[in-house]
Amino acid sequence: MDVFGVLIGLVLLFGITVLVLAVVGTVKAAKAVARKVEKHEANARRAVETATLKAKTFTKVGPPAQIASVRLKLRTSLDGTRQVLEGGVEQDGQLGEALALLARLDAHAAELDGELRVLEREPDTGRIAAKLPELRERAERITHAAETMRWAAQDRMHRFAEDELSRLSQECESEAGALRHWDADSAAASSPSSSATSSSPSPSSPAGGAARAGLTDGKGRPSAEDLLGLADPLAKLAERLRKPSTGRP
Repeated sequence: MDVFGVLIGLVLLFGITVLVLAVVGTVKAAKAVARKVEKHEANARRAVETATLKAKTFTKVGPPAQIASVRLKLRTSLDGTRQVLEGGVEQDGQLGEALALLARLDAHAAELDGELRVLEREPDTGRIAAKLPELRERAERITHAAETMRWAAQDRMHRFAEDELSRLSQECESEAGALRHWDADSAAASSPSSSATSSSPSPSSPAGGAARAGLTDGKGRPSAEDLLGLADPLAKLAERLRKPSTGRP
């Protein structure tokens, strides 16, 4: 009975653990989805605001058009810098510090954008004319700071790309030289073989320059007469036959 109770307790504990893990996973997944939805909503809202500012720069005249132009330039500069830094931070960790500075700069830009929106709804044109130069000067400072970081990041990535390309080119040249090493090997192998061929005697020319007759070539072999000892008698008989006859029977 005690063993059965222990088993039931273990099963219940396992079920509760699985349930807790499922709940935790569901909560985390829901938070992740919520963050993605918020990010997409923020991007969509920002895109709509940017399109609206672009339209105002073409449709409005006077101070409203000038304010819209300042806001649009400020927003475009910060967005461009953020895209460059976020795109290169995975390859270069030092860009993370630049992203932190950009976040602080973005906070000032958001505060300035709020003041520009308030000024955009100001009915007093005199106040707009008095406040706009100061706000434009602040916007130019923020824009210049963002552009400086963006240009520096672009130059840094370009320099790293050039260095990597130089190293890669050197490695390719070294590999090409290693692949062409067979030329030197074949030349070194053919040189000893050619010298050995020139120094070795030809089969048709015996050593010492003296021709040696073979057993079957018919040159320098003893004749049958020499072997039988009949060379001298035959020579004498031939000489007697060549003498003219004296007329005696």
